[in-house]
Amino acid sequence: MEFKRFHRVGEMIHKEISDILARGLKDPRVGFVTLTSVDVTADLSIAKVYYTVIGDEKSRQQTANGLEKANPYIRRQLAQRLRMRHTPELIFKYDQSLEYGNRIDSLLKDIEDERNKNDQDDS
Repeated sequence: MEFKRFHRVGEMIHKEISDILARGLKDPRVGFVTLTSVDVTADLSIAKVYYTVIGDEKSRQQTANGLEKANPYIRRQLAQRLRMRHTPELIFKYDQSLEYGNRIDSLLKDIEDERNKNDQDDS
């Protein structure tokens, strides 16, 4: 597969936003955020930034509100750092893939435990 420009731009956006969140953002609502990936459209107009948060639903909602409020600041900082003609619009989305993977793992473990229990009962 050919490595397209939007992939490189996505990697640069990922790196820079991670740095902005770690060093430049002072909003207490945005605490332990981990960026999982950045998907940029082929025309470089929109960047979907996927993130995860340590904590419960309340902390997840506070982080979403904090990121939404800080979106213009993050985009301005990104524009200064990347020096692109047009900075992509940022859309922050919570990444549920980790929870989904943990749920599948839990179900598989339950199935394995049930099989082991049935094998012991048959003996």
